Amino acid sequence: MENPGKLLAASAALLIASPVQAENRQEVPAPSASQQSLPPVETLGEIEQDGTVITGSFRLPPSIYLSDEARAKLPRQATDQMAMLQIILNAPDPSAIRPLAARSMEPMHSATRKAYGVKTEAGELAGVRVMYAMPAGGVPAANADKILINFPGGGFVAGTADGTGMTESIPLAGLARVRIVSISYRQAPEYRFPAASEDSAAVYRELLKTYAPENIGIFGCSAGGALAAQSIAWYDRAGLPLPGAVGILCASADRFRGGDSMAYARPFAGLAPSKDGGLSYFDGVDSDDPLVSPGLYPDLLAKFPPTLVITASRAMEMSAAINTHRELVKAGVDADLHVWDGLGHAFFYDPTLPESREAFNVMAEFFADHLGLER
Repeated sequence: MENPGKLLAASAALLIASPVQAENRQEVPAPSASQQSLPPVETLGEIEQDGTVITGSFRLPPSIYLSDEARAKLPRQATDQMAMLQIILNAPDPSAIRPLAARSMEPMHSATRKAYGVKTEAGELAGVRVMYAMPAGGVPAANADKILINFPGGGFVAGTADGTGMTESIPLAGLARVRIVSISYRQAPEYRFPAASEDSAAVYRELLKTYAPENIGIFGCSAGGALAAQSIAWYDRAGLPLPGAVGILCASADRFRGGDSMAYARPFAGLAPSKDGGLSYFDGVDSDDPLVSPGLYPDLLAKFPPTLVITASRAMEMSAAINTHRELVKAGVDADLHVWDGLGHAFFYDPTLPESREAFNVMAEFFADHLGLER
């Protein structure tokens, strides 16, 4: 029998090419007078030859899927929700301001520790300053041989273990009932790539002395999420056994290369396009380097452990995050993607939102499934 796919394609081509109907071979009627007089479609702008759409202003209402709490906290003016990061990025000496950002978060962390029943303590591991978060009542015996490594967010400039690291780690430590170590990796302006990856590997090597690789999970948000992806590539290059699971949160595996959301995220927040020219941590570095953008290399992605990707519809990284999930699936990786509508970059940095609690529950369930945690 002839290939039915070819027959279908041939039939479709014939119908498109022929001005007659298949059954009675009658000519297709010409458009009626009323159809011919239809007004042109109204547009908000123009479309350039390469497909670029140029549009004027338009109204973007809050998403109907937002919680009441999230709706109440929407910005009422065009302000950058990552204001502290911008202050640090633009400071003459960002390293001097970085500790202030962590201290400013302490009241929020105090409330979060109480809400999730978590205690924290500072320490050092492999020469790297760290902060631990763990259940205040102790880690259950079934989870004692498991651990998560957190890479704090902050644009490779502002992240610290006691700052954004605890914003991410305290809720997850309470929900997953596991010990989490957040690391203050080296970053700009004092250091450049691959300093953070080296610190990640140093801590990971040290933990491998105590924990089996399949019992270690790594995760981070924003710059920390990018570093989580880069760490998998770095560990693989170093010949280290890979961890049991990875969370690429509010980030992607290709260093935020672009896509639709990179173009519209700031206008969606009422902000002008960014003019910062990129992250100084990567100055002079080829963004296509597999140790920077492992998501560009299918053979490398195929080595990734189970991966969780989290983003939001008004976040700059959404397109890149979705594409990271797509490429992971194509590479045969067990990958989960969760997108929250109407929210922006690193939305769960406000732990009071119901959506944040949902996101932390997703993280806890993911690591419980893949590391064998008892919840």
